[in-house]
Amino acid sequence: MKSPKQIALENEIRSHLTGVARTAADILLDDQEVQHLQEYANVVSIKRLGYNDHGPVHMRTVVLNALAMAQLMHQAGQPLNLEAEDAGTYEDSLVAMLLAGMLHDVGMTVGRADHEHTAVWLALPIMDRVLSRVYGDDTARKVIVRSLAVECIVGHMANQRIHSLEAGIILVADGCDMEKGRARIPMMIATESRVGDIHKYSASAIEQVRIEKGGQRPIRITVEMKATVGFFQVEEVLLHKIEWSPAKAFIELYAGVIGKKLKCYLGCGGEERRERAASGNGSGRNAKAGAERRESSVPGR
Repeated sequence: MKSPKQIALENEIRSHLTGVARTAADILLDDQEVQHLQEYANVVSIKRLGYNDHGPVHMRTVVLNALAMAQLMHQAGQPLNLEAEDAGTYEDSLVAMLLAGMLHDVGMTVGRADHEHTAVWLALPIMDRVLSRVYGDDTARKVIVRSLAVECIVGHMANQRIHSLEAGIILVADGCDMEKGRARIPMMIATESRVGDIHKYSASAIEQVRIEKGGQRPIRITVEMKATVGFFQVEEVLLHKIEWSPAKAFIELYAGVIGKKLKCYLGCGGEERRERAASGNGSGRNAKAGAERRESSVPGR
C-alpha cells in the first residue's frame, strides 16, 4: 500500500506534466512491478545494508527534483540534449528522466555494488513495456528515449562520465534528496555505531533543499541546515555530483545554517570565490579519490 507521502509526491509529479510525459507518468506510477521493486529496494537498503531511503519516496523525490530543474532550463530557453540535437522533443526528455528517476535505484534489490548497472537490466523490460504504450510503433523514439534513460541511470552515482544534460539533471536531482526525512528510518533502527554514520548524521541536519529560479543561472539550489555537520552532505555528496554533471554550468549552489549567512559554492561570480577550502571540510579533494572514499565509507546516496 502506498504511503500518504508517496501519494502526495505522485500528485505533484502529475501536476507538472502534460502530453506523452503525463501518459508515461501515469503508467509508471500505477505499475505494480515498479512499486514492488522500489519497496524491496528499501528493505535491502535499510534493513539489510544499513543505508538510507532508496525506495518509493526517494525515487519519486528524484523525479520531482529533475522535473523542477528541467522546467527551469526550459523556461530559460536552454534546450536539453534531445531537443538541441534534433533527436527528440522536450517532452521526450521528460519521459526519459521519468523512467530513470523511477528506476535508478531498483538495483538495490540485489545489493549496493554497481547497483546502477544492475538497475539497468532490471529496468529494461519495464522501459520497453512503458515506451510501447507511450509511443506505439515509433521504434526510433523508443530507442532514443530508452538509451537516454539508461545513460541517466548508469550515471547517477558519478562513477562514470555522462554527456547529456538530461543525465546530468538526474545526477543532481539524486544528490538533492538529502533532507532529514531520508535518514530518519536508519537513525531509528541503528543499534550501534558503524563506518559511514557521518552520512546519516549530516543528512539529519538538512532541513530543506529548495530548487528555484537562479539569479545568474537558470537553476538555484539552496540547502538549509540546522547544524554545520550538514555541510558534509553538501560538500562530499551534492557538490561532487554537480561537479560531474553536464548541467553544472546552469546551476547556482548555496548552503548554510538557518539564520546565518549562506555560503556560495557555484554561480557566485567565479570559482575562486568558493569558501570550501576555508571551511576545513576537505571538499577540495581529488574527484577520483573522493569517490573511492565515499564508496568505502558506506555513503547514503
